[in-house]
Amino acid sequence: MRLTVLGCYGGIGGSRRTTALLLDDDILIDAGSGAGDLTLERMARLEHIFLTHAHLDHSGFVPLLADAAAFLRQRPLNVHALPETIAALKKNMLNGELWPDYSVLPNADNPYICFVPLACGATVQIGDRHITPLPACHSVPAVGYCVDSGAGSFVYSGDTTDCEEFWAALNRIENLRYLMIETTFLNAAGHAAAMSGHLTAELLARGLARLQRPVQLLITHMEPGKEERIMAEVMDDCGTFQPMQLRQGQQFVF
Repeated sequence: MRLTVLGCYGGIGGSRRTTALLLDDDILIDAGSGAGDLTLERMARLEHIFLTHAHLDHSGFVPLLADAAAFLRQRPLNVHALPETIAALKKNMLNGELWPDYSVLPNADNPYICFVPLACGATVQIGDRHITPLPACHSVPAVGYCVDSGAGSFVYSGDTTDCEEFWAALNRIENLRYLMIETTFLNAAGHAAAMSGHLTAELLARGLARLQRPVQLLITHMEPGKEERIMAEVMDDCGTFQPMQLRQGQQFVF
């Protein structure tokens, strides 16, 4: 199983792209602006998108992806998400004003998008790949994901503040290998981070203290322009885990 990082920033500016992870050639986890760098031919190979939550930096390219490669596709694009996320996208995005409702167009029998509700903890199997939604604590309903190849697991937190249930779920993953986790704010913004459903280095350290397994720690979703300062705080507070800043273009095979 191969995971390619198309976008991993908490915002845009210059070469920064928001979160999109390409799993093999046919699955996208989150649909931030990083997905826009795919060619039309690679967009057409996508069969599934798994969304962590409804915020635009994670979902905004769903309608654009369905539209851009529509003439190359003969099947709907399956969008897996919490029921609350699906409802938010249909109400606020695919509402005929911001964008056509591609869940019923061009016709109800063959739409561009097929929404697939998922539930936290309920594994979705696609071929030999197992994708399990994990608990998250954000300002809107949200999940993280565990992607399990059988040989190893890659966990992506999505957007979350400190969440005891998330760390408990990680401790049950026997083949845990990678943890891609957001650290959006500087420690000085700790109260704002907790209120908005994000992490700081100090909050991350609190969670890691509960982790009972070794893992390669990958830091993502840092506030644009503050990446170096946030990473310095992560190194100070979580250095025993040898954290690495996630980079666009990185690939992980597991």
